[in-house]
Amino acid sequence: MIEVNHLSMSYGPILALDDVSFEAKERQIVGLLGPNGAGKTTLMRVLTTFFYPTQGTARINGIDITQDPLSARKIIGYLPETPPLYMDMRVDEFINFVGQSRGLGGKKLKERISWVVEATKIGDVWKHMVSELSLGFRQRVGLAQALIHDPKIVILDEPTSGLDPMQIILMRKLIKDLAGEKTIIFSTHILQEASSVAERLVIIDRGKIIANGLISELKKEKTGVPPLLVSLEAQKEEVEKALNALSTLKGVKYLGNINSAPRFLCSNLGVNEAIKSINALAREKGWVLAELSVKEPSLEEVFLGLFTK
Repeated sequence: MIEVNHLSMSYGPILALDDVSFEAKERQIVGLLGPNGAGKTTLMRVLTTFFYPTQGTARINGIDITQDPLSARKIIGYLPETPPLYMDMRVDEFINFVGQSRGLGGKKLKERISWVVEATKIGDVWKHMVSELSLGFRQRVGLAQALIHDPKIVILDEPTSGLDPMQIILMRKLIKDLAGEKTIIFSTHILQEASSVAERLVIIDRGKIIANGLISELKKEKTGVPPLLVSLEAQKEEVEKALNALSTLKGVKYLGNINSAPRFLCSNLGVNEAIKSINALAREKGWVLAELSVKEPSLEEVFLGLFTK
C-alpha cells in the first residue's frame, strides 16, 4: 500500500531524511519511532505531499507522490501533531466544511459524517465551538477531519501527544479499530505507544532508518540469544554453583527468591542446548524445576541497544 524508495530531504545544508526506504502493507499499523528531531515529521510531510523530496519518491497505493500528488492526497487522511482546526467554527460546521472541501455532498456526505461522529465519539460536542473543546476532543475532531473522505491510508503525527491516560487509551483503541479497514502510519517517540499499537516498527534516527520490521523480528534480531529464567527448589548456593558449572551457560545472575526457590537469569550460548542441560541437571540432582522460560527482551532493551552502538 505504501512504498518508500530512497527518500532524502534537505533543508539547505541540513539533511533531515537520508536515503529512507520501507514498505507498509494493506491494513497494517506501522509505528514510526524515534527521538525528537529524528525526521519523523519531515517523512510524514513528504508522504502527504506537503513537501517535495530532494531525492527519491514514494508510491501510495501505486500512485507516485512526485508525479501525481493530487491523486495521492485523495486517498490519504492526515492528522498533524497540532490538529488543523478552525477555532471560530462549531464542530458540525467544521466537519461539514472539510467534507465539502473533499468533494463530498448530499447522501454521501451525511453517511460519512454519521460514520466519523460514531467512530471518533464526538457526538457530545457536535454543536460546540471548536475553541471550547478540551485537548482530547480537539484530537478527536482532528481525526474526524482526516477520516471524513474515507481514505485508504491514514497518517498520524504523534496522535496521543498531550492527552491524559484515559484519552490515550481511547485513541489507541480507535487506531486499532481503523486498521481493520485502513493502512495506518503513526509517529511517536514513546516506546509504550509503539509497542501497544503498531504491528511493524520503522525506527529512525538523524534521518536514517536504523531498524525496520515486526516487533517480534526486531526483538530477535537485535538482542541475540535471549537469556533464560531458571528457578530450582534447592539451596541458592548449590544451585548457583551447579548452573555456573554448565558449559552451555555464559553467566548466572541471582534475581531473588520466588516461593522460597532461588531464581536466576542465565545468559547462554544457545537456548535449546541450555534448556536440555538445565533439565538434565534438575533430574541428576533431584531438584524440582519451578521455572524454566525464555526471557523475551523488552522493546526498551531493543531501542537502547540500537542507540548505544
